[in-house]
Amino acid sequence: MSSLLTNSTAMTALQTLRSVSSQLSTTQGRISTGQRVATASDNAAYWSIATSMRADNAALSAVSDSLGLSAATVDTEYTALTSVVGDSTGGLVKLQSLLVEAKTAGIDRTKIQADITQIQQQMKGTASAATFNGVNWLSATTATPATVNLVSSFSRVGGTPTTGTIALTTSNYSLYTSTSTGILDTVSGGASVNTLTIATLTDSVADQTTLDGYISKVTAAINSVASAAANLGAVKNRIQTNTDFVQSLMDSVDRGIGQLVDADMNRESTRLAALQVQQQLGVQALSIANNSSQSILSLFR
Repeated sequence: MSSLLTNSTAMTALQTLRSVSSQLSTTQGRISTGQRVATASDNAAYWSIATSMRADNAALSAVSDSLGLSAATVDTEYTALTSVVGDSTGGLVKLQSLLVEAKTAGIDRTKIQADITQIQQQMKGTASAATFNGVNWLSATTATPATVNLVSSFSRVGGTPTTGTIALTTSNYSLYTSTSTGILDTVSGGASVNTLTIATLTDSVADQTTLDGYISKVTAAINSVASAAANLGAVKNRIQTNTDFVQSLMDSVDRGIGQLVDADMNRESTRLAALQVQQQLGVQALSIANNSSQSILSLFR
């Protein structure tokens, strides 16, 4: 039945054109943003998950930055400790050999003391210079914290976030302190590694015993400083391992987010071409349906 009031054919064509235009708009949005879930209205569940994962990745990025700062700090302290241990040319190892040499009968201990003094000053200068970003564990003051927590990881289970840390006790690495309780400035037997002097010692039995005590003191210091350096070396390796893991984890989270919300550009480009053709055909169908009512006029001519 032909009607002037109701053009059902045109209405059907219009509905189809509206549907195609809506799908075309959605596809164009996905192509322009690169995402099939760009807002909560696209897919509330996936959008919520992706938003939470992006927040986690931002936290992991902060952990990565913190690990970089921690690595630089630990490396500075580790380098200084290694220098203080020294070798045959300086440091505690050289100091020990000079004290052993000083036990030689008739030797000029005043000249040996000149070398010892230089080594003592050098070690103290090294400890003072081991500062990164205002942090120095080797030359401690009253402001130096007893424990340092280095941020190492971040995780979230459900709605509960957890931040992992590496705890370090700074007294294990303190060579000098403001209260003279460090590895090198603790006084025992009337002297410390930092203050011992042999200039006035002689070949007497008592002075030789004093030299033996100094040698034992320096040997113990070598063991303590080497142990502290080994500990920091292990921490340094742990930080590097954590850094590599955090970077890999961030990449994994990015891939996971992409699988949830990223658009398949090959599919969307194909769909765009098909919808554009459908839109053109819909416009033509609507035009034909609208023109069909013109044929009714011929009945009245």
